[in-house]
Amino acid sequence: MKTIVHVVQHLSPGGLETMVLDMLAFTNPNYRIMVVSLEGELLNTIKRWPRLLQYQEQIICLEKVPGISLKIIKQLVRIFTRYDVDVVHSHHIGPMLYSSLAAKLSTKVQHIHTEHDAWHLNEKKDRYIQKLILLLSKPTLVADANFVKKNLHNIFKNYPIYTIKNGIDPYKFNAGDKNKARKTLGVCLPNHAIIIGNAARLEAVKGQSNLIESMLFLDKKYHLLLAGSGSQKEYLQHLVTQYKLEDRVHFLGHIDHMPTFYQALDVFCLPSNNEGFPLSTLEAQSCGIPCVANHVGGVSETLCPKYSQLVNNNLPMTLTTAIISITTLPKTGSPRHYILHNNHARSMATAYESLYFPGVAI
Repeated sequence: MKTIVHVVQHLSPGGLETMVLDMLAFTNPNYRIMVVSLEGELLNTIKRWPRLLQYQEQIICLEKVPGISLKIIKQLVRIFTRYDVDVVHSHHIGPMLYSSLAAKLSTKVQHIHTEHDAWHLNEKKDRYIQKLILLLSKPTLVADANFVKKNLHNIFKNYPIYTIKNGIDPYKFNAGDKNKARKTLGVCLPNHAIIIGNAARLEAVKGQSNLIESMLFLDKKYHLLLAGSGSQKEYLQHLVTQYKLEDRVHFLGHIDHMPTFYQALDVFCLPSNNEGFPLSTLEAQSCGIPCVANHVGGVSETLCPKYSQLVNNNLPMTLTTAIISITTLPKTGSPRHYILHNNHARSMATAYESLYFPGVAI
């Protein structure tokens, strides 16, 4: 049996981590898949993210402390030996460093690395470390979006880079009954409200303040649901109070069942200042919900061109105009078909399998 080990920095709800879990679900069942988290302790990690419970037998947490740790390299080598690992697949710079060193010390382990964004390469230290890894270990390098590949080429020049776009589980993120979803969320909403949704960390980079300000220019039938938590929560709540929008802007905190959140919406809005290849727009569209999103990072690569709308900035009036346009047009179709065709997690997993074991039929 072929064995693949994914190595991540930590396991907590996020785009990169969700993608890894989808790889567990959709990779060929004839392969054995493991996930190694450098940080964290297994029971506490599962407690913070209950979705991990079903995969607990496939997860190893190394409880890494801050700083460089030679112990982690030894632990990875032991894992590679114990499970007769064929492929180690790293995600982000820390896991890449440790995986490359452990793979060099293990005679048969192939190293694949996925770059989920290129922001960290603005740091001189990260660029130097990654260039050194590519020179010495020569892992197979994958970008999860065309814009990431372009940025990597600008830095690493002629190093070969594959593009495999992230996918989502369309069986989990499906269309549902809007009224039932709204009741499940437990938010007091008028019967004929038009609901805008945003799900992201409450941080300045995510642009929620602009989305809140856009509510000033929208009819009172428009309500905004904000899912997530973060350091900007108090500031955003103050903004809502300042603009007297308490009845129309609702902070939901952490949502355990995101499909219900998306199904309750009329439009999903992502006004971020920076993004990699966001999963939230894929998830919303898979639930049949059109999106309005700012043209940053790889966002344009996630949107259905027919039923969602890309905007060139995240200014309140720009968002307002796009939201009105999306919500007042007759609904003649769904963006779900676009996601099924372009961003199915099974297609993502199959593309990675062809890199892991080229020419191997299972």
